[in-house]
Amino acid sequence: MTYDFGVVGLGVMGENLALNTATHGFSVAGFDVDPARTELARQKWAGKPMTAVASLKDLAGLLAAPRKILIMVPAGAPVDQVIGAVAPVLSPGDILIDGGNSFFRDTERRAKELEPARIRYIGTGVSGGESGALHGPSIMPGGPEDAYRELEPILTAIAAKTQDGPCCAYMGRGGAGHYVKMVHNGIEYGIMQLIAESYDLMRSALGMTVAEAAQTFAAWNRTDLNSYLIEITAAVLARTDPATGRPVVEMILDRAGQKGTGKWTTQNALDLGVAVPTIDAALEARILSAFKDERAAAARILKGPAPAFSGDRARFLETMRHALWFASLTAYAQGFALMREASKEYSFGLNLPEIARIWKGGCIIRSVLLNPIKEALAGGPDLPNLLLDGRFAAQTDEGNAALREVVANAAQWGIPCLGHAAALGYFDSYRRERLPANLTQAQRDYFGAHRYERIDRPRGQMFHTEWEE
Repeated sequence: MTYDFGVVGLGVMGENLALNTATHGFSVAGFDVDPARTELARQKWAGKPMTAVASLKDLAGLLAAPRKILIMVPAGAPVDQVIGAVAPVLSPGDILIDGGNSFFRDTERRAKELEPARIRYIGTGVSGGESGALHGPSIMPGGPEDAYRELEPILTAIAAKTQDGPCCAYMGRGGAGHYVKMVHNGIEYGIMQLIAESYDLMRSALGMTVAEAAQTFAAWNRTDLNSYLIEITAAVLARTDPATGRPVVEMILDRAGQKGTGKWTTQNALDLGVAVPTIDAALEARILSAFKDERAAAARILKGPAPAFSGDRARFLETMRHALWFASLTAYAQGFALMREASKEYSFGLNLPEIARIWKGGCIIRSVLLNPIKEALAGGPDLPNLLLDGRFAAQTDEGNAALREVVANAAQWGIPCLGHAAALGYFDSYRRERLPANLTQAQRDYFGAHRYERIDRPRGQMFHTEWEE
């Protein structure tokens, strides 16, 4: 028997994607470097159009031509190791798909290294976690379009579905697929941080119990904040630890981890000269959280104001809701602005409305906000920033006023809200016709003769002042 699809790496994500593929009518052969995991998969898959084999050579021998093999191993050296081991048993025209969170530059390097063997390489972002992998993720493939078209029947079948169709589309050339997934994760960082800050305000300033916070997020999920991340926040906060009887969230150490995609987003934004401060702040918050012991020591030495909320709690919670909506919009706006610039810089050919469409289902940042975002991007192909679209005008006015109130109060209470404050700074900077960068340029010219442009001369003409007589 020959099989339609191969999967290398039978961890939770790889196995769930394999099961998803088989469920949709495609036979699957799998391999894992761990023989015990391979044998377990073989036993679990009995009676299904699936098998697990002991070697990559055996895997290649079972697959129909052109072979289609999905690699689901940790990003970095493990991907290169799999490619080095499997490439010798493949034939020209075969397709390798990297479904992990690889850096887009690594994807482009690997594709080039495989060109002499005429093996086609597809870098594919996959978002949705373990459940999404099994029931339907958002899939972001990039690379040779002819290879994608051969994979399309499988990938669109296993992807999440919305009223707009399967949450899978061809992203573009080169490392476009992994680039889009990288930005997706950057936006994810930003929104998660904003939600965490809202939770902190509920607990530290408003004196709410964890159960009350859970109920509030559940209520917010029935509004224009409806999203996967708000939904799971309510579920997380509602869970009780059986060992202690306390909320599970209260028993979790306050150190947030990261796997690199958020860092890559901020680094690449700096390379391209695109401001993503909400995403940057989320990354910095995670970094600060890692210094747990230092923070514990600092808490005994450094003093600040004590939170002391007074007033109408219900009204302030509504203000927080509007602030969270608007700050989340800035995270999306920054991510799409970054992808717009990257598409030009790297010749990806990204279709931004399509990206918004496939993020509406399956992925971690899916939300009702993506409906107007998709419409805005489709209606204004030259739209430089989502904040400028009229669809958001009324909510932007209300949202930025709410964000201003939340940030001001948080500062007075001594509660860190890096994400909210960065979102407000981004909005206020973007809406200002004139910023104090003129002074910055004067300083640069003073100490380094870097020169400057003048407001009364054509753009591009540079001038220098002899500041010291």
